[in-house]
Amino acid sequence: MHLIASTASLLALVSSTFGAPLTKREAIPSYVVDYAPMVYLYSADPYRPADIKSQLDPTHPEVDFTAVSGAPDPLTLDNLSKLNNLGDVYLTSDDNVETNPAWLYGVTPNDDHKTDGAVSCAIIVNDHGAGQVDVFYMYFYAFGMFYFDDLRSIYSCIDFGGDFFGLKALGFDGFNIGNHVGDWEHNMVRFQDGKPQAIWYSQHANGEAFKYSVVEKYENAIRPVVYSANGSHANYAIKGDHDHAIPNINLPQGLIEDHTDAGPIWDPTLSAFYVKYDADSSIFTAYDENTPIDWLKFTGHWGDQQYPKSDSRQETILGIDGTQKYTGGPTGPEDKQLNRTKVCPDNGNDCILRSILVP
Repeated sequence: MHLIASTASLLALVSSTFGAPLTKREAIPSYVVDYAPMVYLYSADPYRPADIKSQLDPTHPEVDFTAVSGAPDPLTLDNLSKLNNLGDVYLTSDDNVETNPAWLYGVTPNDDHKTDGAVSCAIIVNDHGAGQVDVFYMYFYAFGMFYFDDLRSIYSCIDFGGDFFGLKALGFDGFNIGNHVGDWEHNMVRFQDGKPQAIWYSQHANGEAFKYSVVEKYENAIRPVVYSANGSHANYAIKGDHDHAIPNINLPQGLIEDHTDAGPIWDPTLSAFYVKYDADSSIFTAYDENTPIDWLKFTGHWGDQQYPKSDSRQETILGIDGTQKYTGGPTGPEDKQLNRTKVCPDNGNDCILRSILVP
């Protein structure tokens, strides 16, 4: 009886998300929603989750800074993968991003914790068989950045009289680096027989994995809590300051820090695309007829290509490569290792499944 009620509630939820009656192809497992993460956005972060479809409207496809010919017009979520045959495509902003066009800022969740009018999440279910299921919660933001504002941590690590290579004397109190149009982050929850076992938090080039039992739960219930970092939107299991200079080590202070707090709460399940992924065939299948699928096969970038040094918008710290103010836009869900053996993606780092909640 409880299962029937849960399924009915789930169908009603997804139906209200899309604003049309749900045509069920296959029942969404109830645990996909029951144990879905709740995301605390950073209180002062101006860049909120954004509508995936709307990202296509103010952008156009380019390869090597040149608009491509032969692209579908208009671009939609139903034809985006046609760009794959045109080269290494970047969905490039029609606007100068330094004019701060309104579409970069996304949507702040309403009092019901929903990004009203914006589908900002793709929930992708990969059934490995034998009861093991991985569920990916992919979060989309129209813009991401990193503000390197706390030089005190650097001053304490070096013996240069409190001045980092003379930068303080030159008036450098902070650096805005790593800006990029389009931003994809994600959690992955691994289930066994419908019970959550572990959760992955994406963070820049790497991330952290925890046993489900040890992470914070929203309102002391069953949904894991995620803290989205200021500007960068990296996902953390605890709030506060996070050094991310060293892979697999997350210290509360360091050379390069992310900042998280319990700002507005976002429930990604309330406005999401629900999709099943078959790893053997690399085929995505929607759970209802209103969900677009083609865009998930797009292998290009959801933002501008990294601006060259000749571009007046581009800056670096003392000309050091890797400190560019603007970097290239990210690839989408298709490139996030949707068929993993371990909870962590295979990125050359050890997969540490943490059994205590520590930085």
